[in-house]
Amino acid sequence: MKTKYTRLFCLMFSLMIIFIICFWPSGNTVHAFDLKIQSKAALLMEAHTGEIIFAYNEHEKLFPASVTKIMTLLLALEELSTGDITLEDEVPISEKASSMGGSQLFLSHGDVVDLESLLIGIAVGSGNDAAVAVAEYIAGSEEAFVERMNERAVELGMKNTNFVNCTGLHHDGHYSTAYDVSLMSRELINYPRFFSWSKIWMDENFLEGEIKSGKVYLSNTNKLIRYYQDCDGIKTGFTRESGHSISASAMRKDTRFIAVVLNAPSSDIRYEEAKNLLNFGFANYYNILLAGKKEKVARLQVEKGSLKEVDVVTSDILSLLVKKGEEPQYTTEVVLPKKLGASLSVENKVGKMRVMEGKTVLKEVDLEVSQEVKRASLVQLLRRYMEVWLKFGR
Repeated sequence: MKTKYTRLFCLMFSLMIIFIICFWPSGNTVHAFDLKIQSKAALLMEAHTGEIIFAYNEHEKLFPASVTKIMTLLLALEELSTGDITLEDEVPISEKASSMGGSQLFLSHGDVVDLESLLIGIAVGSGNDAAVAVAEYIAGSEEAFVERMNERAVELGMKNTNFVNCTGLHHDGHYSTAYDVSLMSRELINYPRFFSWSKIWMDENFLEGEIKSGKVYLSNTNKLIRYYQDCDGIKTGFTRESGHSISASAMRKDTRFIAVVLNAPSSDIRYEEAKNLLNFGFANYYNILLAGKKEKVARLQVEKGSLKEVDVVTSDILSLLVKKGEEPQYTTEVVLPKKLGASLSVENKVGKMRVMEGKTVLKEVDLEVSQEVKRASLVQLLRRYMEVWLKFGR
């Protein structure tokens, strides 16, 4: 009889263990019902690592509305970084730009506005007229600019996105996903200047005396800038067809989260779900920043180069996302040759910086040279040989 009960106990215990293994939620899994998502799609990403903490219908194609302008701003900031345009450039407002409906700065055909003011108008007030004016100025036409938007989307890995315009005004063929929005959001925040615009809460006299309509009462469409701790961006969107959307960003110490909510049934729900996502991220995770983007990690000799040595820098941020309560066990290693050979182009990949757990690679970034190094001329090489010979002779 004792043996019979022992076997029964062992069977029940085994079934309980199997149930726990199969059905008990793991510490790294977040389910949609935990956060009570009412929107059609949502996602939470840690920006430095790019790790997705939570995702719900993240690849479903939806209408993004003015969240589209994240890409518009990104292309403008990338163009500024090349020096081809400047924030002081005077941008003429075309008839097409001035005829845009929806959110606008009430620009008139014939107005001339500096580029930075237009970018502020896009980032803060979601001005459709400003977006078209910027697109026309950079690419010659909105259509040419949209081609660039789609090309950049492909480069960023946005596989389920198609842009038809630079504003987000409704078109059945204009769509994106929560995941794709997070990718372009993550790229945009690489430009610190953006935050000097996105954090503007209100300007009652924007463009006063500079446009025919007199001035603009500029108010930030992203209410989390004011009402959520450390929120500093990024962009809201709304059309009747798309509902209410947002890509929201907040940073505390070295940890930055991006919360994307698409097609919420109301503005309040959009903000509430974005806040819940950000709260969940900060409550449960933190980021360890190991190296910044373009951070110098070494200086290497260049054999037969026009420069004798060159700095080696990180191609991107290297960081580790850690769940609170866990003690990370990791080491870092730099993999580089002892010296480099000319010629070297800017951002030439020459090695790796890795985060290791034992022999397992957890994270890694490429290491690259910080500047171009051409092959040394014959005169340079002869001069170096002479210098060595003279020193040897001493």
